[in-house]
Amino acid sequence: MIDFESLIFNIDIDTRCIPRPGSLLVAEPFLRERYFHHAVICLVDYEPKGSAMGIVLNNRTTYTLQDILPSVTATDAIPVYCGGPMSCDRLYFMHTLGGLIPDSREIIPGLYIGGDFDTVLSIVNDGYAVDGHIRFFLGYSGWDMEQLDGELLKNVWAVTEIPSIGRLLEGEEDSYWHNIVRAMGHKYRGWLYHPRNLHSN
Repeated sequence: MIDFESLIFNIDIDTRCIPRPGSLLVAEPFLRERYFHHAVICLVDYEPKGSAMGIVLNNRTTYTLQDILPSVTATDAIPVYCGGPMSCDRLYFMHTLGGLIPDSREIIPGLYIGGDFDTVLSIVNDGYAVDGHIRFFLGYSGWDMEQLDGELLKNVWAVTEIPSIGRLLEGEEDSYWHNIVRAMGHKYRGWLYHPRNLHSN
């Protein structure tokens, strides 16, 4: 007989996966904090027992890039995501375009953050595909010295590797979190029974 209660409420997290830049932090399903409920964060900077910085990938805002930057002339609305609670007045972007955007910083092979914004603006305004290639964020997520390590010890986050760079910047919200959890394997299948909106059960 399947013990559904143990399955659903189990948040026993595999601690063997060591965080590093490019790792994903996947919020455990009971985390209700506004910015991080069902969040998937890509770590940009991390040092053991040090500080850390990351970007929430899947929390879409009500803003478009056109709302924020009058210089954006693209006709298709380009969504902007909430990267976290820090520096929410600052725009960040992650992309998979590599050397096409000068001065980009490579996080892991195939995934980049920042770079020459005039080049990005030209790509956007010339009508090239953005979805799956460039994603824009307001704010970021940050941790002080040893803070993230403490949260990992409390099982606030599961650490996993990016399943596919090619699809990292596609999808959003709850379905994004569920897709990442599915890719984490059988151990986490109980997490899938927890909707972002509890009233949807």
